[in-house]
Amino acid sequence: MTNDYHEIDDDVLVALLGALGVDAHDDEAIDASIVRILDQRHGRLVAPTVLHIADTEDRVLVNTGIMDIPSATLTLEDGTAYEGTLEPGPGDGSQAYEVGGRFVATALIIIPADVPVGYHTLHVTVGDRTEDATLISAPQRIPTLPAMQKDQLWGWMAQLYSIRSSGSWGVGDFEDLKTLLVESRKKTGADFMLINPLHAGEPVAPLTPSPYLPISRRFVNFTYIRPESIPEYATLDNDTRGQVDELHAQADPLNGDAQIIDRDSMWRVKMHALWLIFKAGRTHERQQAFDEYKRTTGEGLEAYATWCLCYDKWGAPTGAPDSWEKRLDKNSDEVIGLRNQFPDTLDFYRWMEWIANEQFDAAQRAAKDAGMHIGIMADMAVGVHPSGSDVWWNPERFAKGATVGAPPDYFNQQGQDWSQPPLNPIDLQNTGYLAYRHMVHGMFAHAGAVRIDHILGLFRLWWIPSGHTAKDGSYVHYDSDIMLGVLAIEAERAHGVVVGEDLGVVPSYVAESLSSHGVLGCAVEWFEQMDGKFRAPKDWREYALASVNTHDLPPAAGYLAYEHVQLRERLGLIEGSTEDFEEHARAEHKAMMDMLVANGYLDPELLEDEKGNEQQIVEALYRGLRGSHCKLLAASIVDGVGERRAQNQPGTNNEYPNWRIPLADGKGNVVPLEELFSNPRLLSLTRVMQGR
Repeated sequence: MTNDYHEIDDDVLVALLGALGVDAHDDEAIDASIVRILDQRHGRLVAPTVLHIADTEDRVLVNTGIMDIPSATLTLEDGTAYEGTLEPGPGDGSQAYEVGGRFVATALIIIPADVPVGYHTLHVTVGDRTEDATLISAPQRIPTLPAMQKDQLWGWMAQLYSIRSSGSWGVGDFEDLKTLLVESRKKTGADFMLINPLHAGEPVAPLTPSPYLPISRRFVNFTYIRPESIPEYATLDNDTRGQVDELHAQADPLNGDAQIIDRDSMWRVKMHALWLIFKAGRTHERQQAFDEYKRTTGEGLEAYATWCLCYDKWGAPTGAPDSWEKRLDKNSDEVIGLRNQFPDTLDFYRWMEWIANEQFDAAQRAAKDAGMHIGIMADMAVGVHPSGSDVWWNPERFAKGATVGAPPDYFNQQGQDWSQPPLNPIDLQNTGYLAYRHMVHGMFAHAGAVRIDHILGLFRLWWIPSGHTAKDGSYVHYDSDIMLGVLAIEAERAHGVVVGEDLGVVPSYVAESLSSHGVLGCAVEWFEQMDGKFRAPKDWREYALASVNTHDLPPAAGYLAYEHVQLRERLGLIEGSTEDFEEHARAEHKAMMDMLVANGYLDPELLEDEKGNEQQIVEALYRGLRGSHCKLLAASIVDGVGERRAQNQPGTNNEYPNWRIPLADGKGNVVPLEELFSNPRLLSLTRVMQGR
């Protein structure tokens, strides 16, 4: 952190307020907007969403007439009435406010400590008016897993798409995930597998490579389905099964490509195979299960399936004014007509989502059955594609005219624009945070832990107005207490763990809040620096997931060989002198080696031939993790096999094959899943992680 002061330009602030529906283009507009907002706030009886902490007595502010006394009742999440009493209390002493010619004072409703955890409806009555609010009753903190209370747990980090088996269709899939989980437990003793986001993507090629730019964060990416693992595959007639097998044979050569993951070629043949299986039909019992899935998933599934159908028949959204996703909405006659014209295709997209959920669930069950304490650690992306189903179906949930990203820092000197529209904090408040609740619930439906990318976004997000660069943005704040409360509810119900990616510039109040809510942070060895020196692992915080690197850095072997310097120079991503950047990288490298030696993790004689002792130096980095008190430790699969290439280079699109790098060893040879957990280098790293 440099503690530099940056003042936000007025035009940026005006544009971002406009994205929130607030006119601030001149002093008169600002005054009018302030009056309108205060009138709305004081004109309601109660805020649309209120937070209650279970096992404590809370007070909810109510706007009343000067002499009015409010009353309230509570409908619990299950539809039953709360049997306790919600007593009124005196106001907070604030000055009365005039709304519509009458003065509004304040009173309180006392929420008893015994209100259970859940999403309830608070009914507030003042005189002849009654208003409802969503009462989110959350645990004070996320409980720590019993296995983590006294011991560390360790696991692996993997980009699932990059790890192929002989049964893959050129891209790692849910069946490969199941094998990864079970084999890593049996062969290495791991307790979790942190994987890339598996959010829903496009229905037809070309597919977006980045797992951090999903179409919907509520649903699962059905391109990861393994066709042969669908129960109906086993009952296909010989001719249909032969067609499916032939399609698999067409995809099989993709498994041996060490240079690039070709999702598009995979999906063109796999989707055909899935259609054949879908059209073959289901037993009565299986059809009932499918129908029940559609019933319980409701409008959310219809949103995604309908968007997929439109994309399939009308082509990819372009963002242009005449593109279908700009001209039409979910109620348009053309959209309704398309649903009626292609009912089978619409049901196919519902069916694939059902199958994807089944196979994802099966992987997590297999992990737990194998003895993993956590199993899948799912990754939640920051946002969604601007032309995706979430934005198209419910545009009111997102701010218009802004995207989210990150301000400039040392690792990304030009800042980052992730092109994703931010959730509108006003709409979240007005709807009881329903969209966020659905998303978090869906994440825990398939996982024992959730890693939240850029968890700072629960507190504030760097919004960038349309037409501006990532440097010209501003932070917009969210109600983190409510969002963390939702996380606590869903994690407690799933007996799960929450890890927040809190790297970069994180204010102290954010770290304190995450800690108090039981959310683990992240400790990345290459980032644990202060004043040009690396902090000893024993000084890292306890409640964190510790790793050597991240998916935005080259693997350890590549970073030690300055792959990040060479890559950024090649791509023109270095601001200022390349020589200065390289000098800084070499100083950082030396400081890391000094820390490892000083703490007994590395024999200094190995530094006389770093290239020849690469594996031992990489393992010394991991001994550092073992020397920390962090509750969770993560070893990267790519470090286990000696891979050197980065999975992602921020600030690039097609200049580098982001999210398309297959798993290979240091010599560029593909490492198939069948050989992964017998790989000598990986097993050597395993012994380090086991403390041997």
